[in-house]
Amino acid sequence: MPFEFATATRIVFGPGTLQQLPSAARELGRRPLLVTGRNPARAQPALDLLASASLSAATFSIVNEPTTDDITRATAHARAHGCDFVIGFGGGSVLDSAKAIAALLTNSGDLYDYLEVVGRAQPLPHPAAPCIAIPTTAGTGSEVTRNAVLSATAHRVKVSLRSPHMLPRLALVDPELTYDLPPALTATTGLDALTQLIEPYVSSRANPFTDAVCLEGLRRAARSLRRAVENGRDTSAREDMSLASLFGGLALANAGLGAVHGFAGPLGGMFPAPHGALCAALLPHVIEANLSALQSRAPNHASLARYDELARILTAQPHATAPDLIRWTLDLLIALQIPKLSSYGITSADFPAIVEAASRASSMKANPLPLTPAELTQILTRVL
Repeated sequence: MPFEFATATRIVFGPGTLQQLPSAARELGRRPLLVTGRNPARAQPALDLLASASLSAATFSIVNEPTTDDITRATAHARAHGCDFVIGFGGGSVLDSAKAIAALLTNSGDLYDYLEVVGRAQPLPHPAAPCIAIPTTAGTGSEVTRNAVLSATAHRVKVSLRSPHMLPRLALVDPELTYDLPPALTATTGLDALTQLIEPYVSSRANPFTDAVCLEGLRRAARSLRRAVENGRDTSAREDMSLASLFGGLALANAGLGAVHGFAGPLGGMFPAPHGALCAALLPHVIEANLSALQSRAPNHASLARYDELARILTAQPHATAPDLIRWTLDLLIALQIPKLSSYGITSADFPAIVEAASRASSMKANPLPLTPAELTQILTRVL
């Protein structure tokens, strides 16, 4: 099977690897923009390390999930301060923002020239400014992906800025940065990582390279997600989940996702719901719908055997099959107290608009097979 695999130019993983930031940053430029989350104080260790290398960073905080206006303001801020490279220090929203800002620093025109769905979707003509991605959560894998998910608030939808030019120059993954994450955030980000390992494995674009990283990531997530939620200082569990997140990013960037993320993008743009919580709530019901559709319309489809394999890995039972996977996932959601969609104000009256938007989502294209509007509606009914 022919395939392509692209990722960050360099990946550095391991406890304590944040200490490599000064030497890495010196190689990329003179004046960094450090993009942080809602609490900039969490990034003080990075600022101190940059100062030790005589690098004075401008800063910009992303308070919530990034909007197109945030990226426009941040890019203007970076230009005003003479920044020539970007460092993202935070969760997926921060890393996506850093990649988008780096892209716009070297490409003229309006952000909407390059956005999918609501923009003109033109390719970026020039490589992005150098970007260092430092995740402080274990979920999105954004440190090794080529897109940034942004909220276009005027359109009530999340859309992507996407280009091979946006792959970070360096992904610096230090599990120690996740030790203090609260249990609820550990749970939702961890379930996002789990989803981003399951969907590429059964994707219509799966390939041998992504299969390998998915299976290894799934084994680690299965043994460590609950442990990381129960004890944030369980160092081996935190390391496993950081690897699972990294592997999920590698997989989705090269094999695509599926209906879980096909729904999660539009839902996140329409309602104030965290991305990881949406993915978690949708996951078992999308698996159930995919299995039913495959069994009725494509009974010889390779993904059916893959779902059985997922069941054996995640349940650690050698004879488990796909229905056991659904039960295992539902039990996990209960144990981690994942809320239903209705808790975010979603009602059945919203289903037609959600289904219409999800049907057009780019992630939906890699689902094992196309789902009908009726099947998509049934998923929402079950997860509400």
